[in-house]
Amino acid sequence: MLEKYVDDQGLVHYALWQKESAKELDQWLMSVNQTSWDGLERDHAIAFLINLYNALTIQQVLQRYPIHSIRPPFLGLPNWLGFLQFFTREIYRLKGRSLSLNVIEHDILRKKFNEPRIHFALVCASIGCPLLRSTAYLPDKLSNQLEEDAHRFINNPSKVRYETGSNTLYCSKIFKWYSADFLTQSDSIIDYISQYHTNPELSDSIKVVYLPYSWDLNQRTSS
Repeated sequence: MLEKYVDDQGLVHYALWQKESAKELDQWLMSVNQTSWDGLERDHAIAFLINLYNALTIQQVLQRYPIHSIRPPFLGLPNWLGFLQFFTREIYRLKGRSLSLNVIEHDILRKKFNEPRIHFALVCASIGCPLLRSTAYLPDKLSNQLEEDAHRFINNPSKVRYETGSNTLYCSKIFKWYSADFLTQSDSIIDYISQYHTNPELSDSIKVVYLPYSWDLNQRTSS
């Protein structure tokens, strides 16, 4: 389904997916709801949980499409509450445990695994998010896939760009929101970005400015 409905720009053809394969996605989610992620080897668990998060996000959009954003009036609730509940509502049961998107991301992936690259793989159906892969995450390819995701995100000028004239590094707010995760791997956000950026000589004297975050839907509108 990812190969069929996600293009090379990470945009999702929600209209076509809804028309052709919404039930197939529901069936896949049902087929894995007895998986004991905590009994899996580390890379297998991480791959499974990223796939689950992304699939549940897509399912939530398909159930309400056409929409233009996951922000209100997505759930027909007051602005702040509707947006909050997109992430906090319990929408899935895994081995009898009720899960929300936040539980998968914050209580499981972030808490159990020291792997900041997940933030380049979890996609909440918004333009500001990382680009969605057109393939699933696989245990034996996970490290390479996450490395590719990090390179693609950090060298995407809409997410990270350096302007020499002003000596300013403009970066996605993902680096601000999850700075604690990135700082487990590097001394500073700039150091972390330098591992992947095409300009590896970035220094801590650079000014960092966080870019506006777009919550517009990551949808492909053309056929």
